[in-house]
Amino acid sequence: MTELMLKYFRSKQQEVQSEKVYESQCPFCSMQCKMQLIEQKVVSRTTHKTVGVDNPTTQGRLCVKGMNAHQHSFHRDRITQPLMKKDGEFVPISWDEALEYIRVNFTGIQETDGLDALSVYGSASLTNEEAYLLGKLARVGLKTKHIDYNGRLCMASAATGANQSFGVDRGFTNTLHEVPNTKCIILAGTNIAECQPTIMPYFEQAKENGAYIIAVDPRETATTEIADLHLKNKPGTDVALASALLKIIVQEDLIDEEFLQERVNGFDEVSRQLSTLDIDDCVAKTGIPKDQLYQAALTFGQEESGMIFTARGIEQQIDGTEAVRGFINILLATGKIGKPYSGYGAITGQGNGQGAREHGQKADQLPGYRSIENIEDRSYIAQVWGVEEKQLPHKGVSAYEMFEEVDEGNITGMLVVCSNPIISSPNANFVKQSLEKLKCLVTVDMFLSETAQLADLVLPASSYLEDQGTMTNVEGRVTLREANRPLPGKVKHDWQIVCDIAEVMGEGDKFSYQSAEEIFEELRVASRGGRADYFGITYDKIRQEKGVLWPCLDIDHKGTERLFEDEFAHEDGRAKMAVIGIYPEFTKEDISEEFPLFLTTGRVMSHYLTGEQTRKSPSLAARNIESYMEIHPETGEQFQLKDQMLVRITSRYGSIVVRSKWSEKIRKDTVFVPFHWGGEQNVNRLVSDELDPFCRMPGFKISPVNVKPALNREEVLIENQRNLESGRDAGRL
Repeated sequence: MTELMLKYFRSKQQEVQSEKVYESQCPFCSMQCKMQLIEQKVVSRTTHKTVGVDNPTTQGRLCVKGMNAHQHSFHRDRITQPLMKKDGEFVPISWDEALEYIRVNFTGIQETDGLDALSVYGSASLTNEEAYLLGKLARVGLKTKHIDYNGRLCMASAATGANQSFGVDRGFTNTLHEVPNTKCIILAGTNIAECQPTIMPYFEQAKENGAYIIAVDPRETATTEIADLHLKNKPGTDVALASALLKIIVQEDLIDEEFLQERVNGFDEVSRQLSTLDIDDCVAKTGIPKDQLYQAALTFGQEESGMIFTARGIEQQIDGTEAVRGFINILLATGKIGKPYSGYGAITGQGNGQGAREHGQKADQLPGYRSIENIEDRSYIAQVWGVEEKQLPHKGVSAYEMFEEVDEGNITGMLVVCSNPIISSPNANFVKQSLEKLKCLVTVDMFLSETAQLADLVLPASSYLEDQGTMTNVEGRVTLREANRPLPGKVKHDWQIVCDIAEVMGEGDKFSYQSAEEIFEELRVASRGGRADYFGITYDKIRQEKGVLWPCLDIDHKGTERLFEDEFAHEDGRAKMAVIGIYPEFTKEDISEEFPLFLTTGRVMSHYLTGEQTRKSPSLAARNIESYMEIHPETGEQFQLKDQMLVRITSRYGSIVVRSKWSEKIRKDTVFVPFHWGGEQNVNRLVSDELDPFCRMPGFKISPVNVKPALNREEVLIENQRNLESGRDAGRL
């Protein structure tokens, strides 16, 4: 074949096939698995394939969500330009029109109703840079105290508990690489096999190495299958369970007296309270046999090393902070913290659930995990931001409480960034009713979510394939999402949108960034000296090390793999044990003749959060096309239900209709519904608006309900609408 012919065939081959590779990391859970999207074009057809990339946390593993994450980014319903609602319909507008609308309406609201009449509702899916900027936008660009984020509904109990006990919250006190060598593991309220599948090999390896695994969950799950002992407790009884385990450890003299004497405060007070605790009462309350309580306590107390991991099952309660502290008490009493193969881990839920709460989205926090009420912290951040300390607002209210402020007329404008509070909030009927009262609602989203549909203006958000920035994973490891795919249509990076809003509000000189890395350089300085110190971390360092664990104090610092080896983060260097289970404000609504079953909620493997993204992925949506209610067959028969029939679930707050799914793996007094669906399948319509007094976490995991056969979902739609219109008792039935 001649050279000319070879050139011809090569050129034809190039015409019909090309390949591009885009670096990124999974947008879903806190494992933040590294990945590449391989895009191939053959003639007019484009195909995509996702492959894992080696990294210190997951070694290239991906789960089904990560492998199909790209599908929602290319979905036909994705918003690619600003949309304004006119005569009840969304119409495309230019960015100039959109920003002018924001300027006029936000300025008008603050002139009429006051600076704090504006509010910002953020997200734990944002990068660290964008979370940092959103906090700065609220306090400097909008000058409002009202900012919080959806992570309040996810990690608040664990964060507050760790801060109170240890003096700092990094999620994991050790790296995952220590898990395989520990001798005993307690998994309290976590279904990691479905929620964080790529973490499972660490626990499977621990089991292979002889570790004794104890799982705490009202249901049998893919996670409890690996456990040697499953404590199938009644929902909402985790404080009693933790107290019972600790009492047995103390009475059997399995405490580490030297560790307690040298490094812990509060043991004497806890011990006195435990002396009044009756184990038989705990057995009756939790539903766990006494021999199982002793087996768990003795095994954990006797082993030379141990780890405790908590997640939403025990944390999403109105006593979630106490539950977390109760399990931390066990670690402190046995001295299993700050040592090899011993420590605590809060299994972060959202992709950047750790980093997003460290740099200023929470109502009471400033960057670096600083307190907005501490004068030294305020002065330092004011200097970094180039404003006077007295100009910074003080703390506002928590995420759900902002909707109460809206209902009362104190907040009249809201910016919602990459979140869907109508689906994710408790008492969801009330939240929807509140949002409808706003004078101006602006959302930033990839899709017209249930919340975005109520907005006056929707701005197009960038995806994980396009938006570069750092994230902090479940270990506290700061990673860099390279994300170099071109932005589609008129989409802007989320950080650019924040800067544009600051510009039209007259504060553009303080938001004149040209890249995500430039924002991170300021974040480094803002965090310096704070509890979450990122100062020694740079983009280049992350690239070189494939992630850096904070605190990292200076550029030569390698990062901190194990916390609390020498001291805790309280001023005296000692940890604090907590007396728990004595507060009357934690009285939970119990089952009754009217509402005879406990409802608990959670995830399924193929979906994430409110499902707005995963339900746009055909490969994921096909795995779970609708919500369902898991119920024990004997309970189903008692309530005249059949397997796979439509069921109406009712609480004091609302009703939903889902399909029944019989399972012998759940307690007979409990039903389970996943929370990834909206509309008449939105389980959070059934959840109380009572909040944990320490961290303001709602009690998602325990709601008394009734169940009965349902003819259709339309009847629930009519009743919920009637309930909203009547306004009885703030949306309650």
